[in-house]
Amino acid sequence: MYRVSPDQGGPAVPSYLCLVTIQIFGTKKSPETRGALRFFAERRTAVHFVDLQERPASPGELRRFAQKFGVGQLVDRESRRFGELGLRSAAYGEERWLALLAEEPLLLRQPLVRHGAALTLGPALETWKGWLGK
Repeated sequence: MYRVSPDQGGPAVPSYLCLVTIQIFGTKKSPETRGALRFFAERRTAVHFVDLQERPASPGELRRFAQKFGVGQLVDRESRRFGELGLRSAAYGEERWLALLAEEPLLLRQPLVRHGAALTLGPALETWKGWLGK
């Protein structure tokens, strides 16, 4: 099966090369991350899952989400880890928060989902449906 046939003036590209690329950053312990994985699996969409417990997000990747949502939105102030680290009264700058989020993935609101240049933070079912055209 081809997405664009040669008689339509475009190159013949096998459909398996035209997969939607979704990248999910989160942890297996996060119910929201598991929900995102289930959402895409139910729609038979291939995803690249990055378990932040095994491999932390790069500072550049975190910076991309911070530019869109702000560093304050990336921090899950309700998480148990946030309280354990005594951050309730922390007044860090943006760079310090990004470094801390890279070191402590359980401080992140999850999941962080990327589709090309489009980004979501937390559960975003309607946006994800739009990406898939469903």
